[in-house]
Amino acid sequence: MTSSAPTRTGAACAPTRGPIQAEPLTCTIGAELRGVSLADAARDHALFAEIRALLLKHRVLFLRDQDVTRADHVAFARRFGDLEDHPVAASDPDHPGLVRIYKDLDSPPEHYENAYHCDATWREAPPMGCVLRCIATPEVGGDTIWVNMVEAYSRLPEHIKQQIAGLRASHSIEATFGAALPISKRRALKISYPDAEHPVVRTHPETGEKVLFVNSTTTHFVNFHTPDNVRVGQDFAPGASQLLSYLISQAAIPEYQVRFRWRKNSVAIWDNRCTQHYAVQDYWPAVRKMERATIIGDQPC
Repeated sequence: MTSSAPTRTGAACAPTRGPIQAEPLTCTIGAELRGVSLADAARDHALFAEIRALLLKHRVLFLRDQDVTRADHVAFARRFGDLEDHPVAASDPDHPGLVRIYKDLDSPPEHYENAYHCDATWREAPPMGCVLRCIATPEVGGDTIWVNMVEAYSRLPEHIKQQIAGLRASHSIEATFGAALPISKRRALKISYPDAEHPVVRTHPETGEKVLFVNSTTTHFVNFHTPDNVRVGQDFAPGASQLLSYLISQAAIPEYQVRFRWRKNSVAIWDNRCTQHYAVQDYWPAVRKMERATIIGDQPC
């Protein structure tokens, strides 16, 4: 009598992966993802597609314990599109597009991060989004706040929506990053990166939502001086600046925000087309080191 071993019909099945756990952090913005590695998402098309869909829904995503390499960080971000360097902040020499945002006792005293801003709107095509990983963080402090600018627009009074519907505004790197530079370097920076003009209300290219698109790099409206807005000169400069200040201030409303406390190897992924953020600088003289991959975007319309 002979015995036969069980017949193998194929290789052992690969373990199945359950859906990503996404826990919303507020009613309007932000979710923390669990059970996912960015290193895996950099190589798995379906996993990346799931993360991208969650990003469109929640606008900013947070992940903990992402002990990944710089190469994995860059590879994941490149799934969204090509990356860009920053003209002022230093990049990792071995990984183009990975900007080092290191704050320590030797850091320059600029305070451009602790203002509500949308990254690089001084570009004709501002970034689509960013992937930021924490390398080192203070024991206390150093949080980052993100803001849902779709919600900020939707809750504006109707007469304000009507007034700003066709307005366009200028965004300047000279007035922000350049402000701390000597005048010759500041002017050279503006020559390299002339002020960009964008609609005050942009349309999100994937969701179709309306977005309030002014921030701390916005300097002035470019088409406010019309008969509908200006009766006499007094309406022009004060009227325009007061309206712009009011619009910029909407990012500071807590109901539109989520605040994230960093730990080493935490990651934030955000949609730069519909959010702003504010890096709270309350931790000096402690050290805070972050590395950010920034994805090239499209021209707002």
